[in-house]
Amino acid sequence: MRAVWITKAGGPEVLAVRETPDPQPDRGEVRIAVRACGLNFAEVMARQGLYPDAPKPPSVVGYEVAGVVDTVGAEVTGLEVGQRVLALVRFGGHADTVCVPAARVLPMPDGLDFIEGAAIPVNYLTAYHMLFRVANLRPEARVLVHMAAGGVGTAVLQLCRTVPGVVTFGTASAAKHDVLREEGCTHPIDYRTEDYVTRVRELTGGEGLDLVLDSLGGRDWKRGMSLLRPVGQLIAYGFANLSTGERRSIRRLVGQLTGVPLLTPYGMMDRNHTVSGVNLGHLWERTDLLREELTAILNLWRDGAIKPRIDQVYPFEEAAAAHRRIGERRNVGKVVLVP
Repeated sequence: MRAVWITKAGGPEVLAVRETPDPQPDRGEVRIAVRACGLNFAEVMARQGLYPDAPKPPSVVGYEVAGVVDTVGAEVTGLEVGQRVLALVRFGGHADTVCVPAARVLPMPDGLDFIEGAAIPVNYLTAYHMLFRVANLRPEARVLVHMAAGGVGTAVLQLCRTVPGVVTFGTASAAKHDVLREEGCTHPIDYRTEDYVTRVRELTGGEGLDLVLDSLGGRDWKRGMSLLRPVGQLIAYGFANLSTGERRSIRRLVGQLTGVPLLTPYGMMDRNHTVSGVNLGHLWERTDLLREELTAILNLWRDGAIKPRIDQVYPFEEAAAAHRRIGERRNVGKVVLVP
């Protein structure tokens, strides 16, 4: 088995492709010959030593794969050798062979290729879960999403198009605004040249938003809450601002943590606001929920309502370049690794 290893915490140069014995499936698992796997900001943070859930180095990370079943473990039904599948992996996905509990594996629809298949699970599940499970997105809602040109951001914009009249606001550098408009963003905002809080207030006539999807964390949670109108909701789902450039920044980490707003039930009640958190990695025990939502997402793909935007595809040997692209926020859409 060949895999991309994090040899120690640090910059992209700590990544290495290594070979180890092939894994064997346990009872209830299938083994997948991986054709493509998704790279997410969480894995970049894991390499920097900023992702507490990740296994300690040396380790292999990766949450999502697409490939072909090559071995079926005992007591597995509904999956067979040679079947094209996508799967959610609790780390270890950046490898050419993985063993996965059958409950976290779904057959790929005809016509969906491995690159796009690997781009769906994490980004679209995160977006779908936030919009439709947690927020119950309604027609005519106003939605702000940060890092709107990334994998989750483009998934959010596409899913918002499936609800009539939703108005979307997306922050990204100006060079990415044409892409945001292609994905359905009503109001792209250049966070580098204008204050997004001021701009949103201008665009909404001071009324504010119904939903803020915040992957930045820290002080931006407080700023996002200031934009909510009554019955508005903020969903926190990441800590992108804890990482800057190629390495972790302790100063930025401390600054972000000290900027987190103090929330109380009385305050929420007084303002008619809701604050929710989403961490897909902590939903692994809710296999029933994840399968239900991923099935709905694949149905939307079949209907042509969504289509993953692929930014770049890198072979395992160029994983460092892939990490740099995400860490420097140059990607527009999903970055994918292939064995």
